[in-house]
Amino acid sequence: MANTYRYTPLERVYWDSPAAEVVLKEVEQRDLKRVFVVSSSTLSKETEEINKIIKSLGKKFVGLFDRCLPHSPQENVIECVKEVKSKDPDIIVTIGGGTPIDTVKVVQLCITLGIETIEELRKIAHKKHKNVNSKIRQIAVPTTLSGGEYSNIGGAMDTDKQLKERYIGDDLCPQTVVLDPNITIHTPQWLWLSTAIRSVDHAIEGFCSGSDNPLIPPTCLYSLKLFAKSLRDTYRDPGNIESRSLSQKAVWIVAKNLGNTTMGASHGIGYLLGSIGGVPHGHTSCVMLPAVLKWNESYQEEQHKIISDALGRPKLKAWKAVKELVNDLGLPSTLDEVGIKRDKWEKIVDYALKHPTVLSNPKPIKRPEDVMEILEFAEN
Repeated sequence: MANTYRYTPLERVYWDSPAAEVVLKEVEQRDLKRVFVVSSSTLSKETEEINKIIKSLGKKFVGLFDRCLPHSPQENVIECVKEVKSKDPDIIVTIGGGTPIDTVKVVQLCITLGIETIEELRKIAHKKHKNVNSKIRQIAVPTTLSGGEYSNIGGAMDTDKQLKERYIGDDLCPQTVVLDPNITIHTPQWLWLSTAIRSVDHAIEGFCSGSDNPLIPPTCLYSLKLFAKSLRDTYRDPGNIESRSLSQKAVWIVAKNLGNTTMGASHGIGYLLGSIGGVPHGHTSCVMLPAVLKWNESYQEEQHKIISDALGRPKLKAWKAVKELVNDLGLPSTLDEVGIKRDKWEKIVDYALKHPTVLSNPKPIKRPEDVMEILEFAEN
């Protein structure tokens, strides 16, 4: 519906707060008795962070799933569903990046709709499950900067098609988000910084979407200003908690727009790099965002000047300002660097011309040659 900004049923965001303390506070305030934890394997096996949360929960803790796989394969989602259902929890606490958070969103939908098999899961992909109240929700402690914890859209990989399918529900977002910058110290530097570029992508493509929603432009641009400083500070000093906190807030500011405006070809082609070539989502934005901006440049010159200014580089073209930021953070910026060779281009082009996010690009993409030109920009 036009002239509408839809708020997700996210109830609270805590910032600069110790995760173990806040999770227990939330569980007690909601009078929850049985808590299931889903976490990244690295945090679970190589740090004490998950144990801290489990110990704080005491007898309320009923189970842990720490085997989430990149891109959330549907087989892995169903595996998680079975373990969650076997413990019959009141809430799921998710600690980690976009993979465990996405996995749990789809798990919520499966439990609510009684989905138990991959075949059943595939049948509900891309459907908007409106007026369906989740039987279980999640408290999320994100440790990366891609921002999926603020949206009602989850994703799971159909490994047969090599495509990530979307799962949409009114309340798939967490009830509570806990931003603890200290726990993010364990996140690999490349992952922290590259998922931030994913959120830079949200901000830029959201700003360029042409939306007349009054919240979209100012939030996108303010987010870019915060990222331009905080990410470089974190790169120079990974232990800088203040800069990590600032990046988390930049994500919070812009990610609330997800679902309220369209994304463009950087996101759309990026999804394909992930599903076809196994490229991490953050890296897809590092490579595709400058290339798509370069391709869109003649179509949105004024918007691009504003983007360059927000990034603190008013004398550079927008695509160059973004590429400079990516390079300053030591991240890959070409298709070759992320392992996408020309033998995959034909499949990417074919899928891209059918992908709704690619087709929502502000400069219309209609021909194979359009996608090919973008890929050529991303090659160097």
